[in-house]
Amino acid sequence: MEFHTADLCDEHRERVKVADSIFTLYGQKRAFYGPIHTVKVFEDNVLVKQALETIPKESVLVVDGGGSKKCALVGDNLAEIAVNRQLAGVIVFGCIRDCAQINEMNIGIYALGTNPLKSIKQGKGLENVPVQFAGINFEPGSYLYADEDGIIVAREQLV
Repeated sequence: MEFHTADLCDEHRERVKVADSIFTLYGQKRAFYGPIHTVKVFEDNVLVKQALETIPKESVLVVDGGGSKKCALVGDNLAEIAVNRQLAGVIVFGCIRDCAQINEMNIGIYALGTNPLKSIKQGKGLENVPVQFAGINFEPGSYLYADEDGIIVAREQLV
């Protein structure tokens, strides 16, 4: 279903929160929406991979990476999991790598930037907890809408 975040903001101004414009959009999918699933990690992407492998299709994975730009939390292998499992998209409060390959994939990934260094693999972090960054709260079960104008969150499905 086609939507525009600007139109959703106009129609549902009191029901949406708008994320700060701190992200870059990667991948061929220029708009996506779905229910939010979260992981909270720091320079460790084990839980990111597990979530990509298990959350329901058409979901949005929101990764609170603490804003670290010292390594990547998602690369082309993890992006391919998201594509194959038909996830709606991914938000990374951190970095990705393999952006040239990801830009050829049918996925939308918002991230702070890129870094070629892979993350550590310790499996530390939290799953399905509310996370806060970019000026808003991302709560599991809420809905995220993203397009080239930005990212918005609502407690309920709007489209």
